[in-house]
Amino acid sequence: MIQYKAKLKEQIRRVLMDKYPLQEAQLEISYTPHAKMGDLALPFPLQLAKKIKKQPRELAAEIVPLLSDLCGVDRIEVAGPGFINLFLNRRDFFLLQVNSLHKPTFQPEEKKTIIEHTNINPNKAAHVGHLRNAVLGDTLGRCLKYKGENVEIQNYIDDTGIQVVDVTFGFMDMEHKTLKDIQMIEEKFDYYCWDLYTRVSSHLEEHPEAQSRKSEILRKIEEGEPPEAKIAEFISRRILKAHLETMKRIDVRYDVLPCESSILGRKFWDEAFSLLKEKGAVYFVDKGINKDCWVMKLDDDEEREKIIVRSDGTVTYVGKDIAYQLWKFGLLQKDFYYEPFTEENGRILWISTAEPKPETASFGDGSLVYNVIDTRQSYLQKIVVQGLRSLGFQDQADKSIHFSYEMVALSPKSLEELGQKISSEDKERNFLEVSGRKGLGVKADDLLDRLEQKAYLEVEKRNQDLPSEQRRLIARQIATGALRYFMLKFTRNSIIVFDFEEALSFEGETGPYLQYSLVRINSIFRKLKERENFTEKDLQTLGIDEDIPLDTLSEQEQEDFWELVIYASQFEEEIQHSVRSLEFSHIAKFAFNLCQKFNAYYHKYQVLAERDKSTKSIRIWTIQFVREVLSNVLCLMGIPQPMRM
Repeated sequence: MIQYKAKLKEQIRRVLMDKYPLQEAQLEISYTPHAKMGDLALPFPLQLAKKIKKQPRELAAEIVPLLSDLCGVDRIEVAGPGFINLFLNRRDFFLLQVNSLHKPTFQPEEKKTIIEHTNINPNKAAHVGHLRNAVLGDTLGRCLKYKGENVEIQNYIDDTGIQVVDVTFGFMDMEHKTLKDIQMIEEKFDYYCWDLYTRVSSHLEEHPEAQSRKSEILRKIEEGEPPEAKIAEFISRRILKAHLETMKRIDVRYDVLPCESSILGRKFWDEAFSLLKEKGAVYFVDKGINKDCWVMKLDDDEEREKIIVRSDGTVTYVGKDIAYQLWKFGLLQKDFYYEPFTEENGRILWISTAEPKPETASFGDGSLVYNVIDTRQSYLQKIVVQGLRSLGFQDQADKSIHFSYEMVALSPKSLEELGQKISSEDKERNFLEVSGRKGLGVKADDLLDRLEQKAYLEVEKRNQDLPSEQRRLIARQIATGALRYFMLKFTRNSIIVFDFEEALSFEGETGPYLQYSLVRINSIFRKLKERENFTEKDLQTLGIDEDIPLDTLSEQEQEDFWELVIYASQFEEEIQHSVRSLEFSHIAKFAFNLCQKFNAYYHKYQVLAERDKSTKSIRIWTIQFVREVLSNVLCLMGIPQPMRM
């Protein structure tokens, strides 16, 4: 539809440009409220009339005859206060849409787009909130790649941060373990560290004097001193592998893992710090609450200062993140070294290192950067952008996009189902927040395990003829679809209250409902092959390049056919709208509405039992068109496409 509108707009512009002072921005093409009023609407007479001092409806009536030869348009009418409504040639439009299904109409807009997402502190297991971050970032990446953009997916690893320090402190000072002792731990390591991190938090509250030891550990980690640095490295790498396995379960993958330790080791921060001091963006404080710190004055409050370098010389998160952002845009004129971290099916996942390696790889140097981080980090993200501006990098600051989102909570019922003990008072609440530091929360793997278990029970009831392993595969696909759709269907500024029954329902606005609709379509083609030996080759030669006798359909079926086709053709517009607004609830809603429209259409108009060859041919091509669009949109949302449900 994007390309179709563009060609239509160019035709209109050529006809009217010499006759009216029409601006390109005014020439938008929208949709009518109802098909009976037309298919597309031109609202520009309403704006143009003011400029040339005419009545909008009178102007629209004057323009309509000039547009009588628009290609692909059967009829044009004036509507309302001055709209021009277009009735498209349905046969020609349908042919065009079907024949352009595998030809995306987008053109790349950026040299390179970098998306940073997931970014779980490598100190404990991933929790349910991290899944929302990963799903949003992954979906953005899929949509941008579909648009033809050169996309690089980064997962930043904060391996020298305070959280890793806490767990290192727990192992060394509370459990008195050596590196060898830690390496010998056989149980699920990210779960072990989850519990240890909670105990450390309680210990530090009771023993505030231990903070000095934490500061010492942080300094040693940042400077690479053993044994603290070696222990922290082992902890972060082992937990990182667990995180990657968790994300693989929902089909989320990355290109590169930039590490905070490499930012320090490659002296990225030193270079960024020098630039910040040279430009006067940071200054040293010699008295007051921030004595001996390097701080940045905040643009939004002249009285407030943000610490960039602490009094002990260690760098805050935001300081290292400014350096990281500079690297992403290629502004430091240097790169990390890299080494393979994992390899799967010939695809290498690279991790940064400060030491030269024989392997070669290159990352960063983007022209647009998305940082997918929850809304609680908005303040720090603004400081990062302010850092770029203070260094004179205005264009890069403008292209530093904070893709923010709200938290994920769970319903009391879901928490109980996962074995969490909650008070009678909490049972009455609508939702409960999670806190990793307090140990309150649901591990991502536990949530996915429970989703798969519940999905398996449903699959088992419906498909007793299938082998157990195949049923488990379908259950995993359903669980992934349920989880990913649930994370996408709400606007990003909405707090999500996750509920198992709502997410896994085969009816309503859920991932399994979308999957079931596609399974239903695939079943039609499978039965066509079984009963009539109908193949994909037959589909390609079904007569789509010949005359499509729409007039053989009843008047009502023509209208229902057209409503389904015109809606499905808006697929790429929905992608564009979702990317520009960073609201993937739009594409989720589009997929749901498309499935509803298809199921209503198929309920009224059977394919397998239809005897009239022309009617059957049109219906087959209609559902094939829907199948291709639905398959595409599910792929962009990362929702698996099972053959059975």
